[in-house]
Amino acid sequence: MEKRLYRSRTNKTFAGVCGGLGQYLNVDPTLVRVIWVILALFAAGFPGLIVYIVLACVIPEEPEGYEGYAPPPYPPFQQQQQPPYPPYPPPPYQQPYPPYQPPPEQPQPEPPPETPPEE
Repeated sequence: MEKRLYRSRTNKTFAGVCGGLGQYLNVDPTLVRVIWVILALFAAGFPGLIVYIVLACVIPEEPEGYEGYAPPPYPPFQQQQQPPYPPYPPPPYQQPYPPYQPPPEQPQPEPPPETPPEE
């Protein structure tokens, strides 16, 4: 299948130019946006706004139901890897409370014997 450059319908902020470039280059469109803004602000010879408007007019919008884009896989540092060893027990503050056990009954002291009144 031929790879085509389109403005994105789903991943767009203004006109979908950076989203379409990200899909075409198979990179995160947010990265394309950040690079575009940095170039537009700090490179005196890069008229970012004018180029963006021209690209928005020239690049066709993505057709409905376009299946030519698969999102890039996540880099390895974002995937969870299982440790090669058995996991440590959780710290004490994460362990569940033991079941409630009422305190043992204390024997009640016997009352003193009554003494007969003296006459």
